[in-house]
Amino acid sequence: MPVRLRKFIGTILIIVLVLLYALVANTIAVATLGNAPWWGHLLYFLLTGLLWVLPAMVIIKWMAGPPQR
Repeated sequence: MPVRLRKFIGTILIIVLVLLYALVANTIAVATLGNAPWWGHLLYFLLTGLLWVLPAMVIIKWMAGPPQR
């Protein structure tokens, strides 16, 4: 697969990942954190704010990999 195509697909995948992840994380927050204390909100959003990086790292690693011939 050409490098430009791999980077284009990876970019689209990261955009879709971030949008879906934000939607799911906020939906869960609205459904479960209504009466939680401030530190519960802080921990939840700290965790979910960092957790999306793991699948994004896999996509970026795939994008930056050596070109397959």
